[in-house]
Amino acid sequence: MTDSDLLDLAARLAQRAAAAILTVRDAGFAVEHKDDMSPVTAADRLAEAIITEGLREATPDIPVVAEEEVSGGALLAATRRYWLVDPLDGTREFAAGRPEFTVNIGLIEEGRPKLGAVAIPATGELFTGIVGEGAWKEDAGGRRPIRARRVPEEGLVVMASRHYKDDPRLPRFLEGRRVQRIVNMGSAVKFCRLAEGTGDLYPRFGRTMEWDTAAPEAVLLAAGGRCTDFGGAPLAYGKPGWENPPFLCQGAESPGAEGQGAE
Repeated sequence: MTDSDLLDLAARLAQRAAAAILTVRDAGFAVEHKDDMSPVTAADRLAEAIITEGLREATPDIPVVAEEEVSGGALLAATRRYWLVDPLDGTREFAAGRPEFTVNIGLIEEGRPKLGAVAIPATGELFTGIVGEGAWKEDAGGRRPIRARRVPEEGLVVMASRHYKDDPRLPRFLEGRRVQRIVNMGSAVKFCRLAEGTGDLYPRFGRTMEWDTAAPEAVLLAAGGRCTDFGGAPLAYGKPGWENPPFLCQGAESPGAEGQGAE
């Protein structure tokens, strides 16, 4: 399969999973908690089953690493190429009745994101991208290319985590920068807003896992944006435990942000 074929597969499965999540939401659901006290619902499990079964049937030669399987004790290791799946990123937002949750399906090659699909079920948006080839947004208006933007003269639109909105590191990090406004929201939607050019900067200080970021980082990179750790190094994938360091996402050519730490 070509990269375009793989992206089409990820996009189709993300949309199927998104529809299933909305069905669960409309029917009502219970919220459980995993060993690390993070929430999980029937929607997470149903979406993951749809995605993993679809990927393994269509691409049996590409391993699949999915959040709920790993949380359930599956011992999976990184290979040269593998799928990373977060079937419902933003379960806290989903459980709270907010629209900021996504379906993330990313392909990793040689430790870096190659392509990804991110569906936003509540809005019907689908973001896709192949690094080096381009990124696209699909919604009720059709499918069109998207690009990250340069910082406007009015200042940065900063995307910040809703869960960590009171983190004192954010105002310290933004000190001295021209900030137009700060938008707090959950899930990978923040990456997508940078990729489509409606946001400029997303500093992440709290804990994330590789399945949270693989697909949306691929979309952002494909749209001309950047994502690095606070030392300026690209995020690596396939780490033991699958946990990311704090990171910084930027739009196109955002000056003055590189190499500035989180402290």
